[in-house]
Amino acid sequence: MSFRPVSPISPVPADIVVADSVTPLHIQEVARAAGILDEELELYGNHKAKVSLSVLDRLKDQQDGYYVVVTGITPTPLGEGKSTTTMGLTQAFGHLGKKVFGCVRQPSQGPTFGIKGGAAGGGYSQAIPMDDFNLHLTGDIHAITAAHNLIAAQIDTRKFHESYQKGPVIFDRLCPKDVKTGKRKFTPIMLRRLKKLGIDKTEPEDLTPEEIEKFACLNIETVMWKRVLDTSDRYLRHITVGQGAEEKGITRETGFDITVASEIMAILALTDSLPSMREQIGKMVVALDKDGAPITCEDLGTAGAATVLMKDTIKPNLMQTLEGQPVFVHAGPFANIAHGNSSIVADRVALKLVGPEGFVLTEAGFGADMGAEKFFDIKTRYSGLTPHCAVIVATARALKTHGGGPAVISGRPLPKPYVEEHLGFLEAGIVNLSAHISNLRKFGVKVVVAINKFATDTDNEIELIRTRAKEAGAEDAILCTHHAEGGKGATDLAKAVQKACEDQRREQNEFKFLYDLDLPIKEKIATIATEIYGATDVSYSEEAEKAIQTFTTLGWDKLPICMAKTQYSLSHDQNLKGAPKGFTLPIMDVRASVGAGFIYPLCGDIRTIPGLPTRPVFYDIDIDASGKITGLS
Repeated sequence: MSFRPVSPISPVPADIVVADSVTPLHIQEVARAAGILDEELELYGNHKAKVSLSVLDRLKDQQDGYYVVVTGITPTPLGEGKSTTTMGLTQAFGHLGKKVFGCVRQPSQGPTFGIKGGAAGGGYSQAIPMDDFNLHLTGDIHAITAAHNLIAAQIDTRKFHESYQKGPVIFDRLCPKDVKTGKRKFTPIMLRRLKKLGIDKTEPEDLTPEEIEKFACLNIETVMWKRVLDTSDRYLRHITVGQGAEEKGITRETGFDITVASEIMAILALTDSLPSMREQIGKMVVALDKDGAPITCEDLGTAGAATVLMKDTIKPNLMQTLEGQPVFVHAGPFANIAHGNSSIVADRVALKLVGPEGFVLTEAGFGADMGAEKFFDIKTRYSGLTPHCAVIVATARALKTHGGGPAVISGRPLPKPYVEEHLGFLEAGIVNLSAHISNLRKFGVKVVVAINKFATDTDNEIELIRTRAKEAGAEDAILCTHHAEGGKGATDLAKAVQKACEDQRREQNEFKFLYDLDLPIKEKIATIATEIYGATDVSYSEEAEKAIQTFTTLGWDKLPICMAKTQYSLSHDQNLKGAPKGFTLPIMDVRASVGAGFIYPLCGDIRTIPGLPTRPVFYDIDIDASGKITGLS
């Protein structure tokens, strides 16, 4: 695979200025170079497209390429450059003449307009067009919002109608008599519900009064499904619905989540086909009835319609790097409250397209304790794919914060230790990197460290990181300058990753999950807490204890665990930097995403919709009369 060289200038301009300095290739040209046929491509303008999953059928006998996950140290306010490294490494493999695909998540508009900004990479290592990447792209997140809120609307509407109508009346409205034939008819979706209820009948007239009551009335008691919006809005965290006069005083306290926290987003990332998506959406538990039994999306009658809204989302979105390599941008679950990885289908398609000697680089969200652990224990468990190598991105500046460096305050100059050599803070903070290296090696994969260079880093600091990384078990630790130089600045990293992958394949090292699914829920939680986070014990609230007992009774205890905790520490406490030990991990609640296929314990107060800061990044974003966007990052 060839590359289109860029001509970097120094100092590196703003990200959108760099992105606008390059004329993107027509996406059809990118697709053809990647081995995608014209009939497998659905164009969304000139620079983005969706790719049909029929590629998998055409290339079913093709051996997969090398599979690499890109992760990072525990995040800090200074940033580690994980997305930038994923793009830079993708471009670097182009310099080496290798077939390559980058696979990343679609960013939420919450962070894009809030604190973080976009997620297309940065400097001369980006996915482009970056405005499309960071904004609507092909509308997948909007489709998830529509599907999710359709289900929410039906929950409250069904509660409303059952509040003043009896079972036979609801049955008459669900299955009205045909005006011509006088006969009732069940829809296929209704037949699914009958089957679940154990009613082996297909004609409405054959149901007994008891069966009519059982079929028609959901008896919703506890609602577990909020509405969603892809905007950071703190005032939607706790709301009351049903205050209109026509709702007859049937109010309910609820709230909003951000769209990327929706279980439907998790399903999109973990499903493998449209039929599988349909079944998974149907299995989503959205409420409990008066007896405590689960009510699913299938019971509501909304599973088919929600999947219809989602039908195009399952096709991966194709974009390109600044240097012309292909990138799949698909799905975007958060890594602190969901599993934080792009889609299985995007990775599968990419692995077939690059072939046995090519490379697929898939990014996992936040630090290796979050997105990477979930990549191994959830994503690869469902995909059946075997990774060869993990890349951990680190910076000297970020490691200094983990070593006790002074607080970084937004809007103020960086304290001296971050712009001058300070081996003391760095040495103390490297324990965080070492912990992540040790953790990832437990899965049986090779680990390579990418040292994302800043201009103020010294040779002594870089050498210290390299030495300690190798001592912790990394295959290598490579200095990278891809932010300033593009793919050229990451070719040494690409060579190290290539060697690690080839060694992994040749040595046939056994890939291992951290825990067995047959273990009880508490044992799986304890394994993650002690083996990955460094805890010595786990405590459970009364609410969490009850949930675990309920989920075990319902047979959900065999699902993998998706821990919901702060991303800013290996522990549950964001103020504990470095690699804390000897703490007790508190589990405040345990919830289930049955459709997506995981249990998620909550370690502390986890917000599922962000709020805007005092100074959101949207103050920098504008558009001129020609349609040119400024300030997007």
